[in-house]
Amino acid sequence: MVKNPVLLIHGLYDTVTVFDQLSAYLALGGWSVHSLNLIPNYGSAKLEDLASQMADYITNTFSDEQPIDIIGFSMGGLITRYYLQRLDGTKQVQRYINISAPNRGTTVAYSLPLPGIVQMRPDSEFIKDLNKDCQKKLNQVKCTFIWTPYDLMIIPPSSTLLGMGKEIQIPVILHGWMVKDQRVLKVIKEALLEPIV
Repeated sequence: MVKNPVLLIHGLYDTVTVFDQLSAYLALGGWSVHSLNLIPNYGSAKLEDLASQMADYITNTFSDEQPIDIIGFSMGGLITRYYLQRLDGTKQVQRYINISAPNRGTTVAYSLPLPGIVQMRPDSEFIKDLNKDCQKKLNQVKCTFIWTPYDLMIIPPSSTLLGMGKEIQIPVILHGWMVKDQRVLKVIKEALLEPIV
């Protein structure tokens, strides 16, 4: 099987280094792994603007004909969804893995008034807009949602779930470990190996 290049999109306060273990694990498995540092990464930029950085990276890195797979972690899950749902990302992406993302918002986002953090609140216009047609848009790609019931950043933790795709619960103790835990890495690998029908 030919493996698609994989693009990893990080979350709030993170950089590409959050994916060091995952990147090494996938590279060992034969994948070409890509990631970029979203700037700024602390919530002062709107998520649409960060999604545009992602779109520019894809345009500059891959040909239009190159199918890719993407993984979005935490805030990166919303950025990747915006790319897929609003920037025609479904034309190029075949497999999508969404890990511990506030897909239906997180109450933690009420703690700071920065634009990108406000957009992650459960009642934000951004969340409402993305969720009104998520089934129709995201069903065009093979989706996997991975979450932990112990998440203290995504509250409630089940906010990651959209009632679609493959939903996998893994009891990881800390939010940040969701891209490091061996059980999660195994599930990611399996999802990336799923045939495209």
